[in-house]
Amino acid sequence: MLVLTRKVHQSIMIGDDIEVVVLEVRGEQVRLGIRAPKCISVHRQEIYTQIKAENIEAAKTRPEDVPE
Repeated sequence: MLVLTRKVHQSIMIGDDIEVVVLEVRGEQVRLGIRAPKCISVHRQEIYTQIKAENIEAAKTRPEDVPE
């Protein structure tokens, strides 16, 4: 894991296309802005985990399990 220190309005680049900007720091919360191409999905980790779990469950569905 790479650990960086950034100040408000400073950013990091991930590859050539993704920029993560520190927008604000309030106590223990940090607001980040993410600039990425529209073809790249950006989700909070807990939402990403939920999407993956739902996709796994959906993949288990057989055609005969779906009512007509």
